[in-house]
Amino acid sequence: MYYEPGITPHGLPHDPFKSCVIPRPIGWISTVDAQGQDNLAPFSQFQNVTFDPPIVMFASNQNSRGERKDSVRNAESTGQFVWNMATYALREAVNISAEELPHGVDEFERAGLGKLPSSLVKPKRVAGSPIHFECTYLNTVRFPGSSVMGTVDVVFGRVVAVHIDDAYLTPDGLVDVLKIQPLARMGYYDYTYVDNQFRMVIPGNNEAVLAGLEGSPDRVRASGPQR
Repeated sequence: MYYEPGITPHGLPHDPFKSCVIPRPIGWISTVDAQGQDNLAPFSQFQNVTFDPPIVMFASNQNSRGERKDSVRNAESTGQFVWNMATYALREAVNISAEELPHGVDEFERAGLGKLPSSLVKPKRVAGSPIHFECTYLNTVRFPGSSVMGTVDVVFGRVVAVHIDDAYLTPDGLVDVLKIQPLARMGYYDYTYVDNQFRMVIPGNNEAVLAGLEGSPDRVRASGPQR
């Protein structure tokens, strides 16, 4: 099949676009507004952008009323947000926190989630989530859309603190992905989670390349001259 998005019809019962870029990690983002009201929402367009320094992004479409979402407004106004690892065990809470609700509703409470204080930022962390990134806001790139919800705000933040539950580290100090079972977004109404893994190392002995693959700034810097 072949179609041109927004120009020619795809002829399928459901739009396939989101089902072609999979699986996508979930940006379970907690924020707080200027009045101290907590907010929590999942975003399926989330990713780390670079590792030295560590920077992440989440992309937020507008709500069904054509308004910017609270997560974006809060991150911009306070300069802070937290990413919480979404897991298979927390899948129902993730789904509940995705509901479009009036401003001021606390999604932590609605989803039955506990709150943990952060170390360097004001937004709370999700209790029970095994990994958290405390982030300071960098900037927003806004792309206009073709529909009310099509317009998107891409929010970038620098990770200033990382929390990892010791129970989810292997004896040799690696993040135990299979124990965490990270939740990931597919297309349509479908999700998946990580329940298997395999290892590949790029051929060659370029220490800088291998350190970059690992995401280790210290090893990159120690590997040789930096340009």
